[in-house]
Amino acid sequence: MTHQPSTQLSLPPVTVIGLGPMGLALAGTLLRSGHPTTVWNRTPEKARDLVSRGARLGVSVADAVTASPLTLVCLKDYASLYEVLDPAAGTVSGRALVNLNSGTPQEAHTATEWAAERGAGYLDGAIMVPPPLVGDPGSVFLYSGPREVFDAHRATLESLGDPRYLGDDPGLAVLHNAALLGLMYATMNGFLHATALAGSAGVPTAEFADLAVNWFLPTVVNSTLAEHAPDLDAGHYPGDLGTLEMNLNALDHIARTCVEQGVHAEQPRLMREIAAQAIGDGHGGSNYLAVFEVFKKAAASAT
Repeated sequence: MTHQPSTQLSLPPVTVIGLGPMGLALAGTLLRSGHPTTVWNRTPEKARDLVSRGARLGVSVADAVTASPLTLVCLKDYASLYEVLDPAAGTVSGRALVNLNSGTPQEAHTATEWAAERGAGYLDGAIMVPPPLVGDPGSVFLYSGPREVFDAHRATLESLGDPRYLGDDPGLAVLHNAALLGLMYATMNGFLHATALAGSAGVPTAEFADLAVNWFLPTVVNSTLAEHAPDLDAGHYPGDLGTLEMNLNALDHIARTCVEQGVHAEQPRLMREIAAQAIGDGHGGSNYLAVFEVFKKAAASAT
């Protein structure tokens, strides 16, 4: 009888701790990719569908961690990481943990120390897509921590999406996450506020969105940021095409228009305040990007 070789290479096992919407998406994607997958959750019933599709339910956290060389932790926060894994601390030695909750860079550094004390390799990570996009090759996942840990498990992490390694500093992934989410919320608030302002005169949202999203953002905003990004690092803000003083005047007009139209005015007032601070710091003749100096100075003061 002739033996028929398997057409699929054996993939390394993976454990997923935490089965909220994102944890379920991670585990389901690993299963579909062919990884032997062990899961654990404080509420075991959440694993029922995964188990029916071939996942193994760990009887304890320690059992789940010892089932795989790599454990993905997808819990609420860093405190939950310690609460769940401390009872299994003796099992993590020689294994890799990838922590995918959100928090702060300092919390990421503390978690790295916690893992090192227990002999575990540790990566901090951030998932930059919603659960339905987990597994898409273009979905970005951010990782930071020891390069050797990332390289050892990169092939497995690629099953989840596009793994971007940011560097040895374990706080970089969560820092990028906070920065990008801050950009998202600021952009969303900017669009929603602008839409409300236009809507105060009866302009339909779809009509305004066509102008704002399909033309203004990509043509005016995105191109300006891409073109002048090097100037931010260089602290170079030439005002020959428009000064911060001129922009302060525009911001004042926006705030006054909001008041006239009965639209929330605190957001443009805050932007006006930031611009005024930059002018007070001596950047009145620079272009609007000089407000970057205000943000940097605040960060330096906090540090």
